[in-house]
Amino acid sequence: MSAYSKTVREEPSKVLARAVSYFGPGGLGLASQGIEEDCASFEGGGGHVSISVCPKDGKTEIELETREWDTQVKQFLAEL
Repeated sequence: MSAYSKTVREEPSKVLARAVSYFGPGGLGLASQGIEEDCASFEGGGGHVSISVCPKDGKTEIELETREWDTQVKQFLAEL
């Protein structure tokens, strides 16, 4: 299991919406295991991706945890 983090200027709700589009059924095709106001989790391909977003000082802190989807998580973070 790996963990990644990044701070961006984009609003938390927009970051989370982008994550749902990227990892979910319309993107990589992972099955949603739950989407809430500040977090989402997905499973598929023998692994999982969990993301949480938190506003802080006018920015958004993003934390991702994954198993088997490291390359895709790194790509998602690079696109933010």
